[in-house]
Amino acid sequence: MNTREQKVAIVTGASRGIGSGLAEAYRKLGYAVVATSRSIDPLDDADVLTVRGDIADPATADHVVDAAVERFGRVDTLVNNAGIFIAKPFTEYTDDDFARYVGVNLAGFFRVTRRALPHLLRYGNGHIVSITTSLVDHANSNVPSGLASLTKGGLQSATKSLAIEYATRGVRVNAVSPGIIKTPMHAPETHGALAGLHPVGHLGEISDIVDAVVFLENAPFVTGEILHVDGGQSAGH
Repeated sequence: MNTREQKVAIVTGASRGIGSGLAEAYRKLGYAVVATSRSIDPLDDADVLTVRGDIADPATADHVVDAAVERFGRVDTLVNNAGIFIAKPFTEYTDDDFARYVGVNLAGFFRVTRRALPHLLRYGNGHIVSITTSLVDHANSNVPSGLASLTKGGLQSATKSLAIEYATRGVRVNAVSPGIIKTPMHAPETHGALAGLHPVGHLGEISDIVDAVVFLENAPFVTGEILHVDGGQSAGH
């Protein structure tokens, strides 16, 4: 157990891309980190605990939060980064696609957030940040995204609802709404076409999303915010 006054952040979907960048950023802020994903490997850092688990599995939320409290004694921040995105016409989504979207993007968020909240309330300065998508606010016919909007849009609504519910109880709740970010999920040969979807004409970097989350972490007067980091997508074309 962590006997110091060190804060602790849980980051879901932390094995690569934005999640890995977020885990590293919280370490630089001095936090201990509990990093979880289906395929994450242990790290040579006593202040980083890696927990393998599918966030869609109901047992994972309990496992992750219990592991955080057992190892470090507290939870101060939860970053709901885990998510899936499959672009296809709405009528081509299968029941399995729907179940996977709901399991990861919604049920995973619900279970781990519900499980973590009592710990976030304990010290009166907890923080929840969720990663959504700019397509919720700016649909694009070139990127059919009905299930992403259904599920990530739910997270944006829940962000505002929870922010108000807990506003006087010391827990802030925010979200970051990215455009298309240069991560391993996008093959290099697609970058040119994807860049054209943004008014600024280029993809975002992992550091853009990390910086936005760090800003929210250090902004005690900000709650209920959906921070768009999307190269202008949500503003228009």
